[in-house]
Amino acid sequence: MSDDLRQTLLERAEEERVAFVNLQFTDVLGMVKTVTIPVSELEDALGHGVWFDGSSLEGFARMVESDMYLVPDPATYALIPWDKHEGLTTARLICNIYTPDGKPFAGDPRHVLTNALNQAAAMGYGFNVAPELEFFLFKSNADGQPTPMVHDQASYFDLSTDQATLIRRQMVRALSQLGITAEAAHHEVAAGQHEIDLRYDGALRAADHTITARVALKAIAQLNGLYATFMPKPLAGVNGNGMHVHQSLVDLVTGQNVFNDPNDPYGLSPIAHHFIAGLLAHARGMCAILAPLVNSYKRLVPGFEAPIYISWGRTNRSALVRVPRITTGRHQSTRVELRCPDPACNPYLAYAVMLVAGLDGIKRKLSLREASEEDLFHVDPRARGLATLPSSLGAALDALREDEVIMQALGPNAFERFIDAKQQEWESYRQHVSAWEIQRYLAIF
Repeated sequence: MSDDLRQTLLERAEEERVAFVNLQFTDVLGMVKTVTIPVSELEDALGHGVWFDGSSLEGFARMVESDMYLVPDPATYALIPWDKHEGLTTARLICNIYTPDGKPFAGDPRHVLTNALNQAAAMGYGFNVAPELEFFLFKSNADGQPTPMVHDQASYFDLSTDQATLIRRQMVRALSQLGITAEAAHHEVAAGQHEIDLRYDGALRAADHTITARVALKAIAQLNGLYATFMPKPLAGVNGNGMHVHQSLVDLVTGQNVFNDPNDPYGLSPIAHHFIAGLLAHARGMCAILAPLVNSYKRLVPGFEAPIYISWGRTNRSALVRVPRITTGRHQSTRVELRCPDPACNPYLAYAVMLVAGLDGIKRKLSLREASEEDLFHVDPRARGLATLPSSLGAALDALREDEVIMQALGPNAFERFIDAKQQEWESYRQHVSAWEIQRYLAIF
């Protein structure tokens, strides 16, 4: 970091009367971690980093390699809108993680995404993404604990029964104050369910924004006496929470969208065809990263607008990859939408594996099968030769272990830590006897 940049940041913090700075990073599972320092220590943190014990964090380091330090990224500086109390104003800086020898920590999710972006850059491409964040607003009890009681009984795009219109506006304003642009906010299909769509950006900034948005939306909900959950399937019998990710490649020299071809029936270039083919080829292998919870696979079932078949199309909302229509003359907006991710994923790892999967399709010039435009939930996909996504976290972890491209995208460190943590989660779930099983079987067998 240059002396001028460091001095500019210090002056800004002083002008804004910042008292504390949260140094933020994520573990391999995508959980936000924070070290808070008084603003008097900011100059030293910018110059020399802040040490911490990595062995204490889920999926980070073994005891023998515990010492690490955080290096703040000055481009991520922002005031925390809900934490501007007199004399206690707090700013946020997202950090990269380094080892004692001054090298980036291989298990840092932000570093994993940076490596993937470097691969794209070597091929002449930049990677842009835009996530659609879905979440439920639940009521809290007298102790402030969340309950499975939805905040309203509205449905898709409803106005008259939507009790969270003002809350979503507060959320969008908070995101704006954090430097994040929300393009749209609306009520979703299920009662108590909402969606906020973030603007297209470079994948690293988009991942920073995705993590920040999850924190911000929870904070604003709490200020309103509610609980925002990104759990993929918190309620049975209704739609779950997805995080559809729109994505495209741009030429780093010209800045032009390389997915566009106005002469193609779908408006897609050969590069876009190969990219989609790569996404489909590695869909099973990257599913554990994109849908990382046991609960994720209760969302990926027929009948609730979530994909289960590895297919692509335009009008088909049951397809895994969808090609949204664009306004005439706005060819820079050409993109593809991957519909299996959910908002419980680690966005740094998720965007990294999506990119590497697509790049593999381009490198190998994978051919793209015919689009599936019919509703796959009402035909026999086997007749079309369509494979399915894994039906459980255990199956997804097995598929990840078999996909060399996705494993290499994660790197040995992140891959091993992720697999270890998720295998423990899967084994714990397999051994648990649920209330459903007791109710179903106890009086019969």
